[in-house]
Amino acid sequence: MTKENKTIQFGENVEGYTIPVLNEREIRATAGILFLFAFIAILFAGEGNFAPIKYFVIIFLADFLIRVFINPKFSPTLILGRWIVRRQTPEYVGAAQKRVAWIIGIGLAVVMFVLMVIMNTYSIITGLICMICLLFLFFESAFGICLGCMAYRWYHGKKAQYCPGEVCDIKTRHDIQKTSWKHFLIVLAFAAFIVLSVLLLNDYISIMPQELFEMLKK
Repeated sequence: MTKENKTIQFGENVEGYTIPVLNEREIRATAGILFLFAFIAILFAGEGNFAPIKYFVIIFLADFLIRVFINPKFSPTLILGRWIVRRQTPEYVGAAQKRVAWIIGIGLAVVMFVLMVIMNTYSIITGLICMICLLFLFFESAFGICLGCMAYRWYHGKKAQYCPGEVCDIKTRHDIQKTSWKHFLIVLAFAAFIVLSVLLLNDYISIMPQELFEMLKK
């Protein structure tokens, strides 16, 4: 059971946990949603239309300010993520390290807001920040790895509690989790296959495709 919640707080008090926690499942779902829209906005920017990425920066910043300074449960994107995974059993993680990660997100968003929205500029700085945000969101959604959370130990000088997948705990890996030099050799061989495919097929792959039904009429 969860104790009664206050309007302004960070994390939920859940029975069995000694510190406030958050639901990792909804956080990962939300990261996936943000990654998708950020990627689409960047594609538009690459075509010369910067309006979508400006809107994304404004929405991202507002959402993260709500998360950190009011309450994560009132974050619009987390509400959407919570609804999407509502049938899944919650996976509780420490709220403290997520706060540090989201403060980093606010810092990046503020820089983007000033440079792109207020000053109406773009540069290698905004490009790098976009790539960093995409990397953070991708690792969170795809692997459940919170890169920003790693700053928690540097900042507080102590280990975080209740990490996703219990990565904070020292434990022996199961056999199914282990990788050997043979597995890495397979990965390298597959990478070589990809490079070879590009070298051999690039001219053919680069040919503009035809409309199927128009081709069949010929």
